[in-house]
Amino acid sequence: MDTSKLKKSPSPVCCHLYPLPALHRGVLGPVTFTGLCPPPAGITFPERTKLKFMDKVPAVPKVRREPRRLRDIRGPSREATDFTQGQYGILALGGGYLHWGHFEMIRLTIGRSMDPKTMFAIWRVPAPSKPVTRKSLGHRMGGGKGPIDHYVTAVKSGRLVVEVGGHCEFEEVKPFLTQVARKLPFLAVPISRDGLEQMRQEEEEKRLNNQNPWTFERIVTANMLGMRKYLSPYDLQLKGRYWGKFFLKHRL
Repeated sequence: MDTSKLKKSPSPVCCHLYPLPALHRGVLGPVTFTGLCPPPAGITFPERTKLKFMDKVPAVPKVRREPRRLRDIRGPSREATDFTQGQYGILALGGGYLHWGHFEMIRLTIGRSMDPKTMFAIWRVPAPSKPVTRKSLGHRMGGGKGPIDHYVTAVKSGRLVVEVGGHCEFEEVKPFLTQVARKLPFLAVPISRDGLEQMRQEEEEKRLNNQNPWTFERIVTANMLGMRKYLSPYDLQLKGRYWGKFFLKHRL
């Protein structure tokens, strides 16, 4: 029998060269390389892959009752503004206070959704340490400052709350990061390393290519119509881009 005329079967193709659908909690997820490719260069897994438990009360012998200090949530953040280990995270677009319940919500939601064998998550905010006082219901006025009711963590605009990384794509972590961001007491969005860099480049491009000469900074610097007597020193320092704890992203 002449075997030269027989139809040759195609050569076997190695399956690891093609992306396979990732199974997440029994649901068919987006097409990714999960579990097949190494993590990006420069990403190292920490010893503990899940978020650690945060104490409800700081471990100090005696906590002093403090004033409100709203400047703790005003303006842009000076710390935790860049990624350290993870590729994705939650970025705060406004100021606010995180209670202990928010920490538990973040820890449990991310812990149930992520795969600890291929992914990891780390905190970028400290445990609650700022005391908040409150008087009991029906208590008369006076009598000094009330007792400490709970503790909070102050977060400013532009700060990363949590980071997620490992063998994963942004489309895999975006659903549960969005779920967490919607429950925070301030405006927040899920973001990646590239997305954060792109957002900053767009802001710089808007500032450089702005064709409107009447910017907030120029009007305040020239003290037009004597408007400085109505403004706060923070308006001069922050150039009108922050109004209290709110970030005005459309203002240049």
